[in-house]
Amino acid sequence: MADPISIKTMLLRSVEQYANRTVFRYKVKGTWKEISYEDFYRRVRQVSQILAQHDIQPGNRVALFRENSPQWAEIYFGIVSTGAIAVPIDAKLKPKEVGHILKDAGATVLFTEDAKYPTIREVLYDIPGLDTVYVQGGKDADQTAGKAYLDYESAMEEVLEASQAEDAFFTKHDPQPGDTASFIYTSGTTGRPKGAMLSHWNFMSNATGVIEASPFYPEDNYLLVLPLHHSFAFTGNLMLPILTGASISCVESLRTIGENVREVSPTILIAVPLLLDKMYGRIMGNLKKNKLGHTLFRLGIRKPVVKKIREGLGGKIRLSVTGAAPCDSDLIRGFAQLGVEVVEGYGLTETAPVLCVVRPGEPAPGTVGPPLPGVEIKIRNPNEEGIGEITARGPNIMQGYYNNPEATAEVMDGDWFLTGDLGRLDKMNRLTITGRKKSLIVNREGKNIYPEEVELCLNTSEWVLESLVLGYQEASDKVGERVGVIIVPDQDRIDKEKRTTGVAMSEEDIEKKIKAEIKEVSSGLSDYKRPRQIQIRLEEFEKTSTQKVKRYLYAMNQLSVDDTMK
Repeated sequence: MADPISIKTMLLRSVEQYANRTVFRYKVKGTWKEISYEDFYRRVRQVSQILAQHDIQPGNRVALFRENSPQWAEIYFGIVSTGAIAVPIDAKLKPKEVGHILKDAGATVLFTEDAKYPTIREVLYDIPGLDTVYVQGGKDADQTAGKAYLDYESAMEEVLEASQAEDAFFTKHDPQPGDTASFIYTSGTTGRPKGAMLSHWNFMSNATGVIEASPFYPEDNYLLVLPLHHSFAFTGNLMLPILTGASISCVESLRTIGENVREVSPTILIAVPLLLDKMYGRIMGNLKKNKLGHTLFRLGIRKPVVKKIREGLGGKIRLSVTGAAPCDSDLIRGFAQLGVEVVEGYGLTETAPVLCVVRPGEPAPGTVGPPLPGVEIKIRNPNEEGIGEITARGPNIMQGYYNNPEATAEVMDGDWFLTGDLGRLDKMNRLTITGRKKSLIVNREGKNIYPEEVELCLNTSEWVLESLVLGYQEASDKVGERVGVIIVPDQDRIDKEKRTTGVAMSEEDIEKKIKAEIKEVSSGLSDYKRPRQIQIRLEEFEKTSTQKVKRYLYAMNQLSVDDTMK
């Protein structure tokens, strides 16, 4: 592996080598704009100069709360290039959650945008250490809560000349590879966010390892869909392309992905499985409407059909890297038939984030591939099937949770990080994820049930939109858990039934149908894995920004015998 470098050093090297290449594409009022590496670098220096006005020193925390954009990236690089610590915040969080992070991190300056201004106003009264907020489009911001609200672009113009001088603030600090670059707050499924402290080299070693494992080129064009505050998108969709001199094309919104893909013709898509599933469903749905195309595809005469489909994806996409949640092997195979290779990876916020990834050209459906170069994976306390807790060691492992030594001690055993996930390694050192330790159900017979396995089975029903498998106990149970499930019905399938029969289904009809479906699709599971209690929920589950269900929010209600599946 290459010698350790900082994020700032990486940027300087890429600017020197790729100065005139496009680093960002973004759409403004219907027109695509481009910014070169050299122009991006100038704006990064301006951000650093803004921080000079607040006496920001190495180790100080500066927060970033806004949607994806080139400005998000220039602010981040401007912060960490001074040796300060960036605190990216999920743009979808509610005021109390944002307030918790700002207070916990001890941020003194915040960069945001006008759309987030109401959220910020609501929480700043309770954060005395934060005294200045820069707002994109903030010329009309009120001066409230004793804070200074300043317009971002106006501030950038004011520091332009000073930022280009030889003694500009950008040049006065040289962060080291081991210095903390970010506090990334976990939006995990098990409780209140904790700030994972990640160094410059944590991120850079991870991006470097991914490049060693997979082919990425300066000619690549990455479609930016996932939120940059999350480590998966941050490393895969920002650090990786800039390290290789590639381009990043920002989608306007989730609603415009299809249109934007056709307009910018990306070659690389970093995505969560849910996004890929929706894309594939839309593609196949449109194909079924084309009787000739669908017939040819089913008969195996796919070349002309696939060509048309790929044109709808911009014509150049060659690789998608997916992670943050399990990906259905059938989905990976489906995209392969369309000429798009999908490789699945595995990691966590605390590991910056990639631990394992399937190598392009070496399909391994059902696994997440071998560890990255420089990363070690060991299975702790494996059972007779080789399944145990996944532990990891390497240059990408976090420095700990900020101001939370107790939580750090729970997940660190020396330099080994305890992921809390369960898995096994095969003879080729490829990792298979079998579940999460904290969601493991142990029944009265001592048998282990992995909820994710059962959910994958139940979700094959066209009547099921989502399922959440949970353990529960009846009043008479003293030890062990039974298997229960909360089901969110697929409203589209219910509506289709009404169109077909001409009769709307009652709540009782829906409940009966769902229970019958669950009984049928779970018949292939071992008896002890089948749900014995079913609850119906009409609203989708609350999820994290990477579409993981927040399991800790849900529990099985105490139901009568008539409501169970015994």
